Amino acid sequence: MMDLATVDKLLTTTHSVRKRLDLARPVEPEIIERCIEIALHAPSGSNQQGWHFFVLTDAAKRKQVADLYRQSWTAYNARRFRGMEASADPHTPQTLRVRDSAQYLADHMHEVPVLVFPCIEGRISDPSPAAQAGFYGSILPAAWSFMLALRARGLGAAWTTLHLPDAGQVAELLGIPDTITQAALVPVAYFTGDDFKASPRRPATERTHWNTWGTHR
Repeated sequence: MMDLATVDKLLTTTHSVRKRLDLARPVEPEIIERCIEIALHAPSGSNQQGWHFFVLTDAAKRKQVADLYRQSWTAYNARRFRGMEASADPHTPQTLRVRDSAQYLADHMHEVPVLVFPCIEGRISDPSPAAQAGFYGSILPAAWSFMLALRARGLGAAWTTLHLPDAGQVAELLGIPDTITQAALVPVAYFTGDDFKASPRRPATERTHWNTWGTHR
């Protein structure tokens, strides 16, 4: 049987790492490769195993990707957080901390030593929820396993998607074929500090419904 305390700690402390990424410490390629090997044991729709992971370490290309990401973040930030400082929502302070963390990442994305793009074979043209869920559901478990494997080895990461409006430019820059869909951009680095604690979360009892929506135990 697995050591549940260790597993539970891993699963409750693998949150997005932005400000605590160690931008000065190189990441060994062997660690990235091992974490991808682990990730490829994740499930995929019909067991098609159409995953791909594009690993970017070239400084010049990282800067070009980071510039596109920063432009997208600036536009998103203006829309998403407009007037939030005056909000009475009790969750606003936490949301604003996340915004500041995301701003830091956007400002320093070009310095992150490794950028990883989880990708999936094919293009999605069917707008139905079932098709969308099946398509992206075939890459998300592998990407999450990759991030868990990183966390277990002392590396931090963050799930980001703001480069996707410019995915075509990124694909051209990196030579990614038209038949491949980018699902995310995951900045990867060792993290600073000793360890992570679990982040505050709303009680599971409020988010768990039994037999009828709104029925809680």
